[in-house]
Amino acid sequence: MAERLAGLPGIAGVLLGGSRARGTHRPDSDWDLGLYYRGEPDTAALAALAAEFTGGPVEVAGPGGWGPWVNGGAWLTVDGLPVDWILRDLDRVERVWDDCRAGRYEVGTQPGHPLGFWSPAYPGEVALGRVLADRDGELTALREQTRHYPEPLRAALVAAAWEGEFSVAAARKSARAGDTLHVALCLSRAVGVLTQSLHAHHRTWCLNEKGALAAAAALPGTPPDFRARAEDVLTRLDDPAAAVEAAAALVADIRDLLDS
Repeated sequence: MAERLAGLPGIAGVLLGGSRARGTHRPDSDWDLGLYYRGEPDTAALAALAAEFTGGPVEVAGPGGWGPWVNGGAWLTVDGLPVDWILRDLDRVERVWDDCRAGRYEVGTQPGHPLGFWSPAYPGEVALGRVLADRDGELTALREQTRHYPEPLRAALVAAAWEGEFSVAAARKSARAGDTLHVALCLSRAVGVLTQSLHAHHRTWCLNEKGALAAAAALPGTPPDFRARAEDVLTRLDDPAAAVEAAAALVADIRDLLDS
């Protein structure tokens, strides 16, 4: 499939991502294929190829069809297994990589990413993926670069932990006003930012929210009770004031760890 995809106009390379690339998959796990393109991908050609593999029509979302960061692609079922094609603009990925090396990043609004899409996910996907097809060797070269976590990005994301404290302060005000929705969102944001900062502290790519808490808890030096404390914060909103104070203590402890 990867070789056929790489033969289509505009497709520069194909990368296997997700749990199957990292060797942590289950038998029923999706196959995630990143389709790295330059220019404008030929969605009609992609749809025709998808129909060959599935035996029926497949809708292919072009660039931006799935939102500004996830971009587009298609969901296929091949031989009873889910296969996701995910479009990635290689020029944009390279620009984000340049930003990361300079210590710059963005957090964009994106459906399916309640804590936002953190732009370092783009180079992180390449770093953690497996190159399956690479017409001119560009994807392989980029993967080799991204295996080395940039120190300026590390510094910027570790520094981002200040937002955890800010979010808790906002949640404290809303707890007094009985605004449970805002409290929940602020505390979730605080925990999410801490997971990003902890990953960066250990020069480890964090791709999205799914599994991020467990992954951060497993990092060397993370307090052994980090996950339990974070889950306690997020599950005791029946007592917002207590949840806020528990979050404040957790943020303070993690910030002390990051500063040490």
